[in-house]
Amino acid sequence: MSDSTQTPSSSGSFLTVLAAIGGFAIFALIIFIAYLPKKPDAIPAGSGVRTPEQRKAALAELRAKEKAAATGYSWIDQGAGVVRIPIDEAVKLTIKDLNAKK
Repeated sequence: MSDSTQTPSSSGSFLTVLAAIGGFAIFALIIFIAYLPKKPDAIPAGSGVRTPEQRKAALAELRAKEKAAATGYSWIDQGAGVVRIPIDEAVKLTIKDLNAKK
């Protein structure tokens, strides 16, 4: 019988190792670029940036205005006779109107 086992050539092994190292290097470069920490620009002084306490106060004020608008009566256009009514009242009137059309 003849010996059919072949030993790999040293240049073929070298190219395989070099290709594997190159592949890992490219993968590492892609990961580094994708996850490169991006620092935000510095906030200039006097740019209107508010503190957390100021933002909480503004949110509370906005919610109070929205609640007042959703639960109270007010004029939208007094000349045209357009008013704002509470949501609950609007739902009741809409249901009453829909039931009347049946």
